[in-house]
Amino acid sequence: MCQYKKGMMQKIFSQELRFKDENGEEFPEWRKKLLGNVLTIGSGRDYKHLSAGDVPVFGTGGLMTMIDQFLYDGETVCIGRKGTIDKPFYYKGKIWTVDTLFYTHQFREVCPKFIYQLFLTINWKEYNEASGVPSLSKSTIEKIEIIIPCESEQTKIANFLSAIDDKITAKKTELDKLKIWKQGLLQQMFV
Repeated sequence: MCQYKKGMMQKIFSQELRFKDENGEEFPEWRKKLLGNVLTIGSGRDYKHLSAGDVPVFGTGGLMTMIDQFLYDGETVCIGRKGTIDKPFYYKGKIWTVDTLFYTHQFREVCPKFIYQLFLTINWKEYNEASGVPSLSKSTIEKIEIIIPCESEQTKIANFLSAIDDKITAKKTELDKLKIWKQGLLQQMFV
Protein backbone atom coordinates (compact mmCIF):
# COMPACT_ATOMS: atom_id res chain seq x y z
CA MET A 1 0.00 0.00 0.00
CA CYS A 2 2.89 2.39 0.77
CA GLN A 3 4.39 1.63 -2.66
CA TYR A 4 0.99 2.30 -4.23
CA LYS A 5 0.83 5.71 -2.54
CA LYS A 6 4.38 6.56 -3.64
CA GLY A 7 3.47 5.66 -7.20
CA MET A 8 0.29 7.72 -7.10
CA MET A 9 2.14 10.70 -5.62
CA GLN A 10 4.73 10.49 -8.37
CA LYS A 11 2.01 10.48 -11.03
CA ILE A 12 0.08 13.32 -9.38
CA PHE A 13 2.99 15.65 -8.70
CA SER A 14 4.50 15.05 -12.15
CA GLN A 15 1.00 15.90 -13.49
CA GLU A 16 0.82 12.58 -15.34
CA LEU A 17 -2.43 12.03 -13.43
CA ARG A 18 -4.80 15.00 -13.26
CA PHE A 19 -8.17 15.37 -11.56
CA LYS A 20 -11.22 16.96 -13.16
CA ASP A 21 -13.59 19.54 -11.71
CA GLU A 22 -17.21 18.82 -10.71
CA ASN A 23 -18.31 19.35 -14.34
CA GLY A 24 -15.76 16.87 -15.70
CA GLU A 25 -13.64 19.70 -17.08
CA GLU A 26 -9.86 20.10 -16.84
CA PHE A 27 -8.56 22.21 -13.99
CA PRO A 28 -6.30 25.17 -14.89
CA GLU A 29 -2.58 24.62 -15.42
CA TRP A 30 -0.40 24.35 -12.34
CA ARG A 31 1.55 27.46 -11.36
CA LYS A 32 5.12 27.91 -10.14
CA LYS A 33 5.42 29.56 -6.74
CA LEU A 34 7.98 29.89 -3.97
CA LEU A 35 6.97 28.28 -0.69
CA GLY A 36 7.51 31.64 1.04
CA ASN A 37 4.81 33.16 -1.19
CA VAL A 38 2.10 30.67 -0.20
CA LEU A 39 2.73 30.15 3.52
CA THR A 40 4.52 31.54 6.55
CA ILE A 41 7.03 29.52 8.54
CA GLY A 42 6.84 29.88 12.30
CA SER A 43 9.60 29.04 14.74
CA GLY A 44 9.18 26.93 17.81
CA ARG A 45 10.01 28.21 21.29
CA ASP A 46 10.89 27.00 24.74
CA TYR A 47 7.94 25.72 26.78
CA LYS A 48 9.56 24.89 30.14
CA HIS A 49 8.13 28.00 31.85
CA LEU A 50 4.57 26.81 31.10
CA SER A 51 2.32 24.53 33.15
CA ALA A 52 1.02 21.06 32.31
CA GLY A 53 -2.13 20.96 30.21
CA ASP A 54 -3.71 19.41 27.12
CA VAL A 55 -1.75 21.15 24.32
CA PRO A 56 0.86 18.90 22.70
CA VAL A 57 4.48 20.04 22.45
CA PHE A 58 6.32 18.62 19.43
CA GLY A 59 9.99 18.51 18.51
CA THR A 60 11.66 16.75 15.60
CA GLY A 61 11.48 13.50 17.56
CA GLY A 62 7.71 13.72 17.98
CA LEU A 63 5.47 14.41 20.97
CA MET A 64 7.44 15.64 23.98
CA THR A 65 4.89 16.67 26.61
CA MET A 66 1.58 18.48 27.12
CA ILE A 67 1.23 22.12 28.30
CA ASP A 68 -1.48 24.68 29.04
CA GLN A 69 -0.78 27.22 26.28
CA PHE A 70 -0.48 27.09 22.50
CA LEU A 71 1.82 28.67 19.97
CA TYR A 72 -0.59 28.13 17.08
CA ASP A 73 -4.19 26.96 16.66
CA GLY A 74 -5.33 25.60 13.29
CA GLU A 75 -4.06 23.45 10.46
CA THR A 76 -0.29 23.27 10.15
CA VAL A 77 2.45 21.24 8.56
CA CYS A 78 5.54 20.84 10.71
CA ILE A 79 9.05 20.32 9.37
CA GLY A 80 12.27 19.83 11.29
CA ARG A 81 14.70 22.71 11.68
CA LYS A 82 17.42 20.61 13.32
CA GLY A 83 17.86 16.85 13.47
CA THR A 84 15.10 15.00 11.66
CA ILE A 85 14.45 17.37 8.76
CA ASP A 86 12.81 14.89 6.40
CA LYS A 87 9.71 13.80 8.34
CA PRO A 88 7.03 16.46 7.88
CA PHE A 89 3.69 15.93 9.60
CA TYR A 90 0.23 17.47 9.43
CA TYR A 91 -1.55 18.63 12.59
CA LYS A 92 -4.87 20.33 13.23
CA GLY A 93 -5.63 22.06 16.52
CA LYS A 94 -3.70 23.79 19.26
CA ILE A 95 0.01 23.08 19.12
CA TRP A 96 3.34 24.18 20.52
CA THR A 97 6.64 23.43 18.80
CA VAL A 98 10.14 23.68 20.25
CA ASP A 99 12.98 25.43 18.45
CA THR A 100 14.00 22.30 16.52
CA LEU A 101 10.68 22.23 14.64
CA PHE A 102 9.11 24.77 12.26
CA TYR A 103 5.34 25.04 11.82
CA THR A 104 3.50 26.56 8.86
CA HIS A 105 0.62 29.03 8.97
CA GLN A 106 -1.01 31.91 7.05
CA PHE A 107 -1.67 29.74 4.00
CA ARG A 108 -2.29 31.73 0.82
CA GLU A 109 -3.94 29.95 -2.13
CA VAL A 110 -2.91 26.57 -0.73
CA CYS A 111 -4.63 23.91 1.35
CA PRO A 112 -2.61 22.75 4.38
CA LYS A 113 -3.32 19.05 3.68
CA PHE A 114 -2.08 19.52 0.12
CA ILE A 115 1.07 21.22 1.45
CA TYR A 116 1.62 18.21 3.73
CA GLN A 117 1.41 15.80 0.79
CA LEU A 118 3.68 18.08 -1.25
CA PHE A 119 6.20 18.26 1.63
CA LEU A 120 6.35 14.44 1.56
CA THR A 121 7.67 14.65 -2.02
CA ILE A 122 10.48 17.12 -1.26
CA ASN A 123 13.97 15.72 -0.71
CA TRP A 124 14.63 17.80 2.42
CA LYS A 125 18.14 16.40 2.85
CA GLU A 126 19.03 18.14 -0.42
CA TYR A 127 18.45 21.44 1.42
CA ASN A 128 20.52 20.47 4.50
CA GLU A 129 22.71 23.39 5.58
CA ALA A 130 24.99 21.65 8.08
CA SER A 131 27.77 19.10 7.95
CA GLY A 132 26.91 17.59 11.34
CA VAL A 133 23.33 17.59 12.62
CA PRO A 134 20.98 18.14 9.62
CA SER A 135 19.58 21.68 9.61
CA LEU A 136 17.16 23.82 7.61
CA SER A 137 16.55 27.57 7.74
CA LYS A 138 13.39 29.54 7.08
CA SER A 139 15.01 31.37 4.18
CA THR A 140 16.03 28.11 2.49
CA ILE A 141 12.52 26.67 2.82
CA GLU A 142 10.91 29.90 1.60
CA LYS A 143 13.04 29.81 -1.59
CA ILE A 144 11.99 26.28 -2.60
CA GLU A 145 10.13 26.47 -5.90
CA ILE A 146 6.97 24.40 -6.11
CA ILE A 147 4.35 23.83 -8.78
CA ILE A 148 0.79 23.92 -7.48
CA PRO A 149 -2.69 23.43 -8.92
CA CYS A 150 -5.70 25.60 -8.11
CA GLU A 151 -7.18 25.17 -4.64
CA SER A 152 -10.07 22.97 -5.86
CA GLU A 153 -7.65 20.48 -7.42
CA GLN A 154 -5.42 20.69 -4.34
CA THR A 155 -8.39 19.65 -2.21
CA LYS A 156 -9.15 16.67 -4.48
CA ILE A 157 -5.50 15.59 -4.39
CA ALA A 158 -5.24 15.99 -0.61
CA ASN A 159 -8.48 14.05 -0.01
CA PHE A 160 -7.39 11.26 -2.37
CA LEU A 161 -3.96 10.87 -0.78
CA SER A 162 -5.37 11.22 2.76
CA ALA A 163 -7.79 8.37 2.03
CA ILE A 164 -4.80 6.20 1.05
CA ASP A 165 -3.04 7.25 4.30
CA ASP A 166 -6.14 6.21 6.28
CA LYS A 167 -6.12 2.77 4.61
CA ILE A 168 -2.40 2.36 5.33
CA THR A 169 -2.97 3.26 8.99
CA ALA A 170 -5.89 0.79 9.25
CA LYS A 171 -3.80 -2.01 7.69
CA LYS A 172 -0.86 -1.28 10.03
CA THR A 173 -3.20 -1.41 13.03
CA GLU A 174 -4.62 -4.71 11.81
CA LEU A 175 -1.11 -6.10 11.30
CA ASP A 176 -0.02 -5.00 14.79
CA LYS A 177 -3.03 -6.80 16.32
CA LEU A 178 -2.19 -9.96 14.36
CA LYS A 179 1.42 -9.82 15.58
CA ILE A 180 0.23 -9.57 19.20
CA TRP A 181 -2.20 -12.46 18.65
CA LYS A 182 0.58 -14.57 17.08
CA GLN A 183 2.90 -13.77 19.98
CA GLY A 184 0.22 -14.88 22.43
CA LEU A 185 -0.30 -18.15 20.54
CA LEU A 186 3.44 -18.85 20.49
CA GLN A 187 3.70 -18.22 24.22
CA GLN A 188 0.83 -20.66 24.88
CA MET A 189 2.49 -23.31 22.71
CA PHE A 190 5.74 -23.26 24.63
CA VAL A 191 4.49 -22.96 28.21
